[in-house]
Amino acid sequence: MIDLQFTEEEKQALHYERYHHLHPRVQRKMEALWLKSQGESHQRIAQLTGLTPNMITRYLKDYKAGGIEKLKEISFYQPQSELVKHQQTLEDYFKAHPPATIKEAMDRIEKITGLKRSEKSITKFFDKLGLKRRKVGMIPSKADPEKQEAFKKNISNPDSRKPKPEKGRSFLWMLRTLF
Repeated sequence: MIDLQFTEEEKQALHYERYHHLHPRVQRKMEALWLKSQGESHQRIAQLTGLTPNMITRYLKDYKAGGIEKLKEISFYQPQSELVKHQQTLEDYFKAHPPATIKEAMDRIEKITGLKRSEKSITKFFDKLGLKRRKVGMIPSKADPEKQEAFKKNISNPDSRKPKPEKGRSFLWMLRTLF
């Protein structure tokens, strides 16, 4: 059992922060410490706050190590992909040389970085970079080469052409909203 002595100022600060801090996790930490400052046992604090005794012990150790400021720290574990280290290099490369398929992108990423990733993780990484999949059209064959070049230029500039809805199908893309 960790035994702590609280000054009157610390008790007032804990009392204030348990209601007025912006983050609910910090409010819960302050509530647990405030109850401890009022002389409650660890079991009673766990019962009142809905926390486990181990969490209460951890909060008390944090308080002992760094005071109220240590309790205000919020840290969430957010793993990062190893591709993030190569983000700028890959972004520059793929903007200059867009891949035709995800499998081609997987191969190029493996050659550039030495990291092998699944199709799903490559797709997520491209979404973070802001690179979007494009609909592929066929270049007219057996046509005039000048017309083919004009067609290629027209395709490479998406603003220059208006999408035509397919007969029988139409799609509407919207952002997801939570209600």
